[in-house]
Amino acid sequence: MASPTTFHRTKKSNPKMVSHFPTFSTTLLFLLSLSAVALLLLHSPSLSPCGGSNSSSAAPASSNRAFFGDLRQVDLSWNSLRLSTDRPPPTTLRIAVFSRKWPIATAPGGMERHALTLHSALARRGHQVHVFTSAPPSADRPPEECADSTSPRLHFLSGPQWRCEEAWALYEAEEAAGGPFDVVHSESVAVFHRWARNVPNLVVSWHGISLEILHSGIYQDLARGAANEPMTPAFNRSLAESIYKVLNEIRFFQNYAHHVAISDSTGEMLRDVYQIPSSRVHVILNGVEEDKFAPDARLGEAFRSDIGVPKGTAPLVMGIAGRLVKDKGHPLLYEAFSKLVLRHPNVYLVVAGTGPWAQRYADLGTNVVVLGAVPPAKLKAFYNALDVFVNPTLRPQGLDLTLMEAMQCGKPVAATRFPSIKGTIVVDDEFGYTFAPNVEALLEVLEKVVAEGKARLAQRGRACKEYAKSIFTAAKMAAAYERLFLCIKNETYCRYPLSFD
Repeated sequence: MASPTTFHRTKKSNPKMVSHFPTFSTTLLFLLSLSAVALLLLHSPSLSPCGGSNSSSAAPASSNRAFFGDLRQVDLSWNSLRLSTDRPPPTTLRIAVFSRKWPIATAPGGMERHALTLHSALARRGHQVHVFTSAPPSADRPPEECADSTSPRLHFLSGPQWRCEEAWALYEAEEAAGGPFDVVHSESVAVFHRWARNVPNLVVSWHGISLEILHSGIYQDLARGAANEPMTPAFNRSLAESIYKVLNEIRFFQNYAHHVAISDSTGEMLRDVYQIPSSRVHVILNGVEEDKFAPDARLGEAFRSDIGVPKGTAPLVMGIAGRLVKDKGHPLLYEAFSKLVLRHPNVYLVVAGTGPWAQRYADLGTNVVVLGAVPPAKLKAFYNALDVFVNPTLRPQGLDLTLMEAMQCGKPVAATRFPSIKGTIVVDDEFGYTFAPNVEALLEVLEKVVAEGKARLAQRGRACKEYAKSIFTAAKMAAAYERLFLCIKNETYCRYPLSFD
């Protein structure tokens, strides 16, 4: 692999954006092709949910297959490798990180939380981590000189908007002052592709690609429940635009030297649809900090009491967390729970988050508790107050951290049957439930949850904790990225296992 390379902005003029979209026949043909690919992914043996005690043996994320050789050829998640998490690294790295936002004084999204967890862990392991990001509000901006050696060094743009030109200038100034970086890491497209082609030590982590977003748009339209209604002109336009974006991505993704897929299914799409060589696609799953998410029954009981859930063992508590918007599946859960509670008045729903659906949930009555935004310090208590965590997302892109957090707290999950979820999260029936993205399928699963009862849910939760502990920890995620970065700096570290593994 390449030695450290200075970032140089290309002098070529930008290609003009194509202003037209494909014709209807071309659009239809390509959509059918994408649908065929999607069906293959959905029904691939490696991604299909399996039943009984044998299901985990077929799961890519939890595979125990022994691997020996060049890590660039590994076809399973790097989290499942036995990489050292407690020994110091064989050498320290100088890492440049491009992230559009950094979670300071704002409610961070999944990508920002991932970036903070990962790069804080790498800094604690002794690596020099420099983050180039947009500026937070001035009142919340920490002085850059106050950063210690165990935290990422933050380089802020002059304003809150992400501007690549300015980020590049900051990067080049730091490189001129402190020497070349060993690795450049981009959170999604923070590094634009037209500059990426000249950076052989660049790694990009994809938190959602356009092919997955296209699927999301289709699922959201189907969730309207208007099977007999024609597609709206707005949906037709968005579909054409989405297909154009997929084609554009397939072209420009080749400019990035290394691709990190955060789920097994995304890795398959990058290799099979986007046609990225397998040696440049690396599956590294997200992870969460174990000390912040762990089983604690007393903490959960206290949280239930604080929010007004009746005491005792009888009430069954479901929960959901995140933005309360349509694409997170709230129309489905709202309809399904409103029917469920009529038949089971002892079932409660705790909703954490803000958004347009908050008031609608509140209107369902006393069996629904709407918390608003829950501070990070309270999330552990929130998860421990639940019997089951529900995630009816209509977005197949990325890999939702809330599912991992719930499992780390020993809670089973009920989630949409998307490839990323059934291929990486609910890889065994014992870990919870999956359902098609519609009200009827979700209601059927919620009825099954109630029928199984709290004792069975607790049993499932213990299995979830064991699985999450083996694969979804911040330490395992950081060890995987560290090894990839070492491999990029020096091919010696591409061999596995080595003496320090």
